[in-house]
Amino acid sequence: MTVATRDEELLARVREMRERGSAPKQIAKALGLRPAQATALVRRVAEAAQVNIAPDERPVVGCWVNAGWSAGLDMAEAPDWAAADPLGQEPDSGTGGFAQILLARQERASRVTVTGFLVDVYCLGVKNVTDPEVMGSGSLTAYVSKYYSAFDHRPLPIGVAQAQTIVHDALAYARGLGFEPADGFADAAVHLGVPPGDRPVIGFGREGRPFYFPGPYDDTRTVVQILERTCGTGNYDYVAHL
Repeated sequence: MTVATRDEELLARVREMRERGSAPKQIAKALGLRPAQATALVRRVAEAAQVNIAPDERPVVGCWVNAGWSAGLDMAEAPDWAAADPLGQEPDSGTGGFAQILLARQERASRVTVTGFLVDVYCLGVKNVTDPEVMGSGSLTAYVSKYYSAFDHRPLPIGVAQAQTIVHDALAYARGLGFEPADGFADAAVHLGVPPGDRPVIGFGREGRPFYFPGPYDDTRTVVQILERTCGTGNYDYVAHL
């Protein structure tokens, strides 16, 4: 028997025992292995199984959005999400217009994949994405802190269904106004997944109207021309830089 064949047989037996609920110590005793050997084989089995799982079906390690993301939105049909964002419900909170979302999914035993989305919830939809990045799970806390370093408040933990709803439904709202998501969205969306069919409905736009706040890299003239065409004069709002 070759070393490769022996290794494959061991992995197969470990896989079977793990499926039956056996712990690494039990596997080591049953197969005559040292505990460290059994632990290493269990890790290899877990990593091999993870490879065959679609990115959007991998376990969620964490998901966050900036505080105040819901300011100006119609949250009547999503009261729980609104209640979890008290800053967004304050009058003149000065925080509205963007939802910055970060999602971390399990990649391997000690690795996670992080993906980010910057969403203009008033007009343009998905403005930017952070390409999927694999990192050690021990680095995640520092990464989250850095990702939200521009905000005055700590990010809010949210469920993945809420993140999916914000991203995909804001994208649909923006498309209705004539705007497509940022480059790289398709690759990042593979890790996000699609929202459930019975999700709450969020009313996008500021107080029910498209509101455009120009960014430093926007082609403002083109954006306004598109809004003129899709909404008509007087049916949208925007800030003009003087």
